[in-house]
Amino acid sequence: MDRDIDLFLDMMAAEKGAANHTLSAYRRDLEGLQKFLETRASAMRAAEEEDLRAYLGALNKRALAASTVARHLSAIRRFFTFLQTDALREDNPAENLARPQTQRPLPKILSIDETQRLIDAAYGLSETSPAEKLAKARAVCLIEILYATGLRVSELMGLPRMACDTDMAALIVQGKGGRERLVPLSEPARQAVRAWLVVRDAQPGAPNSPFMFPASGRLGHLTRQRFTQILHLLAARAGLEKRRISPHVLRHAFATHLVENGADLRAVQQMLGHADISTTQIYTHVMDERKRRLVEAGHPLAAQAKFTMREDKSRR
Repeated sequence: MDRDIDLFLDMMAAEKGAANHTLSAYRRDLEGLQKFLETRASAMRAAEEEDLRAYLGALNKRALAASTVARHLSAIRRFFTFLQTDALREDNPAENLARPQTQRPLPKILSIDETQRLIDAAYGLSETSPAEKLAKARAVCLIEILYATGLRVSELMGLPRMACDTDMAALIVQGKGGRERLVPLSEPARQAVRAWLVVRDAQPGAPNSPFMFPASGRLGHLTRQRFTQILHLLAARAGLEKRRISPHVLRHAFATHLVENGADLRAVQQMLGHADISTTQIYTHVMDERKRRLVEAGHPLAAQAKFTMREDKSRR
């Protein structure tokens, strides 16, 4: 494959602190463009704006979501900006490409009651054998930390053993771009961490692992796939649909429940590790949407009001 792609990915990792899954997505998108250019007897350094527009048109013909096309465009823009900045080509054929219109979907969320049922399911796991005791302590610790902090799943899986401060009042988290933040721990989460560390450190080889949740695989720590499996097991025990449950849904639950209970949006932004407050503001839209649905479902004149509004608009 094109060496320029490798150079670009090296830059993104070293200078931007891009995560592995982000780098993999960039590689897939750019290699897709490269294969398309080959069908037009062109190459990355020789690509013209017309070639890039043709590629985006081909993506649209595949009926991909606007957000997916936008992701491809973002990779293309960054790549050609890199080529121009590093003097690998004089111009930037991507600079005039328009971003497709996208509407950010509201995040999937769990109610407080549903979240509590999921947590209760972890505490209800059997512990009749040493293996079950280990699995239960880990599941409880994972879900308590996630709901108490709203960590990204990559942050939680790779959490260092020494991430807790001395009195376990907070976690020190290294997020996107290598930015560190301090996230408070709730009392249930602190208790779950203490209980987990007792069981964890008793396992052969575990005290030597740098990770909070060590595993024997290539990464050395629990994978996001295995954690999702654990959550689906808990969902089944809690009577919740598996398709509604994921680590990211619990991150959304953390943020939504905080905002619903009056938390300052800036504080939530800092805890989530969002670089831009606009990303955090989506949770205020979640609140507005839920309030609207409550009114429409429970207010005796809501349906009439909607009909009247539509009728008034049709008369204009």
